[in-house]
Amino acid sequence: MKLKKLIFTIGALAITLPLAISCGGKKNDAAAEADSEAEQVFAVSTLTTAAGNLDDYLEFGGDISSVNSVAVLPDQGGKITNIPVNVGDMVYKGQVIAYVNPLRAGAVYNDSPVHSPITGRITSLPTTIGSTVSQSSPIANVARTDDLEIKINIAERFISRISDKQKATVTFDAYPNVVFPATVFEISPVLDTTTRTMGVKLHFDKKDSRVKVGMYGRVRLVTESVKDAIVIPSTAVVTRDSTNYVFVVEPHSDKRSTVKLVPVTAGLSVDNKTEIAKGLKAGDEIVIKGMSLLNDGVKVNITSNSTSN
Repeated sequence: MKLKKLIFTIGALAITLPLAISCGGKKNDAAAEADSEAEQVFAVSTLTTAAGNLDDYLEFGGDISSVNSVAVLPDQGGKITNIPVNVGDMVYKGQVIAYVNPLRAGAVYNDSPVHSPITGRITSLPTTIGSTVSQSSPIANVARTDDLEIKINIAERFISRISDKQKATVTFDAYPNVVFPATVFEISPVLDTTTRTMGVKLHFDKKDSRVKVGMYGRVRLVTESVKDAIVIPSTAVVTRDSTNYVFVVEPHSDKRSTVKLVPVTAGLSVDNKTEIAKGLKAGDEIVIKGMSLLNDGVKVNITSNSTSN
């Protein structure tokens, strides 16, 4: 009898023990998996949004010239006997800039003065003393170098985006980090039938001695401008199921936070920057690097943060 009880007890233990071990193992595995999920944190870089402006533009190249420039011609042909001015000199309207003697055979003539028709600077002297000139030969070129313009040619497909008083910026290789503001003041009413382009002239908004006649500038014509908009890097916008989203960092007290997948409406996009017309507000902290592995509600570790301009 005792032997039967002993055998029964051992059998019961043999059945109970694997169940206990099995149940304990499942609990440990679940706990380990939960701990693993809880500790999964993604490193990201973020940006704090702010209201700013975004401009779309067209870019062209053009030459700097004087608004008022004239070629000075003599009243009569002959030989140049004197040029009392030099290139770069400031001359005034009516000032003598050269003398021409007709030198007719068998006759003696006095030197005939050549007067500047405008006030400006001598930009070139294509002739020299002793040269023979006609009434169609330029003696000098005089220009108002304090009043400059830049001329550009607009391709036919862009003319609908050009208007009078349109704002622009001009840059030069000589001053790579300087931007010179300018404004459209003249638009040709016709197109060149050979090149299919329209001539456009711009004035510089401010006089600047660094800008010289003959320089080549790059013009950015602002065609559309969005003011006080939320502008973020285009790479921060992720597309899922044909919808645009941005990962927004939930309010936090330390570097470890969670992110929320927020649908947004994108507007104007220029130079890898995108306007967010709907979905974000100034002061939101968004993820701009490390979005590829993120999902709604995951934890993140913010490694760096910057503020939009």
